[in-house]
Order: sequence, then structure tokens, then C-alpha cells
Amino acid sequence: MPQLHYNRILLKLSGEALAPQDGGRGVDPKAAEVLAARIGEVHRLGVQVAVVIGAGNLWRGAEGLQRGMDRATADYMGMLATMMNALALMDAIERAGIPTRVQSALEMRSVAEPYIRRRAIRHLEKGRVVILGGGTGNPYFSTDTAAALRAMEIGADVLIKATKVDGVYDADPKTHPDARRFDHLSYIEALNRRLQVMDATALSLCMDNEMPILVLNLWDESALRRALYGESVGTLVGA
Repeated sequence: MPQLHYNRILLKLSGEALAPQDGGRGVDPKAAEVLAARIGEVHRLGVQVAVVIGAGNLWRGAEGLQRGMDRATADYMGMLATMMNALALMDAIERAGIPTRVQSALEMRSVAEPYIRRRAIRHLEKGRVVILGGGTGNPYFSTDTAAALRAMEIGADVLIKATKVDGVYDADPKTHPDARRFDHLSYIEALNRRLQVMDATALSLCMDNEMPILVLNLWDESALRRALYGESVGTLVGA
């Protein structure tokens, strides 16, 4: 039996991962079930899984800013939207038979536990999936930055950025068939090339704390499992 390369992971999902396949807005229960199946597979391997999810399927703050909305207000709306996604994902994972807890950086005790670092770690140690919603709890920070921060706080072995492409390219592979995929990147290369692995704040935070980032295609049924066993999958961003 091969040895697991990572024992505790922070999985960063975009809000679009829960969106309908036709490109519309909202939460598609079928998409939630697919994500739950992927998470359930690695959970059954004995991997401790924490999740941070975005809100792009429900709210895009940039659209509000273009209409003159206050930045802090737009960001708080986005944080609330991440909680809706977190609850939808929790429901799908629990229906798959896996105990799950949602913690929120924004206090809403009737809906979710407040985010407490030591409690989140304890849930992981007890074999529960932990979904961390509400971003960092502060405006002006993205869910990428929230994922980087939480990965460090819970002592994750790796931050896995789930996408719909099989890694990081030097151009959009959908419009540039000759785009080159990177197997490995340094943090500085990713920042200097502006490759949009994660935003600059999140990348810098990972670089300062030597948190590796693995970018892979979660919709490839075997990609996440193979990555956890140390196979070369996607793009690894590190020191």
C-alpha cells in the first residue's frame, strides 16, 4: 500500500464549483454532490480535510464596485455568500455519510460555529471535515487569502487550489492551444509572471510561511487521490 504524502490538507474551492453547468448563478445540488464525492474519497483514505470556498456563483463584489458600491459592504456580502455555499456543501458531504462542521469567521451562532483555531484542529483530528466560511472576517481580503491564512493556522501540509484545468499555464489553454503547463513554480516566479495562481497577498503569505500550493483539476476523478500519494499531478508552487 503506498504511503500518503499529505495527511492534512486545505482545499480551496471557487464558488463556481457549485454553480450550474449551464454557467448560471446559484447552487446546483448535483455539483455539490460531485464535490462531496471527491472529498469523501480522500477522507476515506484517512486524510484530514479542511475546505475554504468562495462565493462567485452567488455574488461578485466587482460588479457592485462598478456601480459605486462601498468596498467593505461588497466584501461583507461576499462573506455571507460563502456561508450559503458552506452550508450547501456541508449538507452534501453529510448526506454522503461523513461528519462535517462549518465554522464562520463572522459570528452567526444559530447557523455555524465561530471559527476557533484549536476547535477546528480538534474536529480534524476526530475525522470530521471542516468547512471554513466567512473569508477572513475582514473586508479587503479574498477567499484565496483566507485559504492561505487558514492553511497555516491549522498546520496543513499543503494548500490545494481546485480548478477546472490540470495546472498552471503561461497562457489560457482554452484560447492558446500551444500554452505551456508548469510542473513546478517558485513563489517568486508565480508572482513575477502574474500567473493568477492565487492573488498576490495569498501567494506572499504562503511564501513567507513556506506553505506549498498545489493547483490541480478536481474534476479529474483520480487527480486529487494521486496527488495525495505524491504523484506528479498539476502544478506545485513552492520554495
